[in-house]
Parts: sequence; C-alpha cells; structure tokens
Amino acid sequence: MKRIALFLFLVVSLGELVSGLIHSRELHFICKPLILITLGLYYWIKASQHRSILVLGAIFFSFGGDTLLMFDSLDAIFFMFGLVSFLISHIFYMLAYRQHRDELFTDGLQGIQRIRLAFPIILAGTGLVIVLYPVLGALRFPVMAYALVLVLMVLNALFRYGRTNNTSFWMVFGGALLFMVSDSLLAVNKFLQPLPQSGLLVMTTYITAQYLLLEGLCTHFLSPGKPSPIR
Repeated sequence: MKRIALFLFLVVSLGELVSGLIHSRELHFICKPLILITLGLYYWIKASQHRSILVLGAIFFSFGGDTLLMFDSLDAIFFMFGLVSFLISHIFYMLAYRQHRDELFTDGLQGIQRIRLAFPIILAGTGLVIVLYPVLGALRFPVMAYALVLVLMVLNALFRYGRTNNTSFWMVFGGALLFMVSDSLLAVNKFLQPLPQSGLLVMTTYITAQYLLLEGLCTHFLSPGKPSPIR
C-alpha cells in the first residue's frame, strides 16, 4: 500500500507539471488537489504508529492552500485565503519539528553557531520582502506576516540539527529551504516580473519540498546516526 500511495503521488505530481507545460486547465484542476491527498495517504501508511496530528494538520492546510490558489485569478480573496492556509500549515510544521526531535541528543547548535547559520536565512527572507514591498499594495501586511512565518519555519527546521538522526535533519531542512525557494519564485513571478517557466519551477520545488518534509519527519523514528558537521 505504501508503494501504491507513493506511485499515485508521483503520477499526479507529474500530471500537474505536464499540465503547466501543455497549458491544460483540466489536467491542472484534476492533479493539483490530489498531490497532497496522495502524499497524505503515503504519510498515513508510512508513519504507522508514529502518526502526528500536527503533521496531518500541515498536510490538510497545505491541501487547502493548493486548492484556493487554483482560483486566485478569479478574485484576490482566493489568494488571500490561500496565503492564510499555507501560513497555518507552516505553523503546524514548526510544531511538528519540535515534536520530531530528541532533546537528549547533545550535538545541537549552540550560541554563535545558531546565529551564524540562521543569518543567511533571515537575510534572504528580509531581502525578498524589501524588494517586493513597493509593489504589494494592500497585500503588504499579509505577505510580510507570511514571510515572517515562512522564515521561522525554516529556522525551526535548521534548529533540529543534532536533535535527530542525520537523514531526518537534512531531508526536513532541505524540504524547508525548497519551500522557501518555491514561495519566493511564486512571489517574484506574481508581484515583480514574470519568470520563464515559473509554474514548472514553483511546482517542482514545492512538490519536492512537501515530499522531503514528510519523508524526513517519518525518518526521525529510525535509528539515530551522528549528524554530519555544518560549517
């Protein structure tokens, strides 16, 4: 069943990417909502006895965000509610990161190391907001609030270092970074200037991000391994 769920996730993900290349709204409306449904089914099966209501909450609100953003061209209110849905999803992910770590591990980031590694992430998030700020109009506050929560989500993924096994850390942190990249591409394309193949880039990074986040959280419960050094 786990392999079937993963196969279905790959099929609908590929279908969504193809829909953007051939500009098929019908295929897009079929495949996009199914991405998080099939990935959620995969998580439900794989997580088994370690299922988390927080992770399920992140999946649910990500699904809501995906669905709402399909209609953002009809009315700005759909974009607003989609943004809120993803914001809530990030909060659930942050709480899930704290749940999926072990405070007994002694190799966590400390003091100046935390600041040094967090700085580029904060700088990237702040820089994007500064660039977009003049063109956001009435969406300035919602987008700034979303950007803040997004950066905090990535930082919480970073701070799992040394509190989980090596594979879980890198998968979750990589997924969080890709989520940030995906949202940044979407924001630049929507508010600043159109990007070539923006839909393909946004969805490829987004789909990969969601998969890595869920796979990485499941992997937390495997045997711990020594974390590779971050320099």
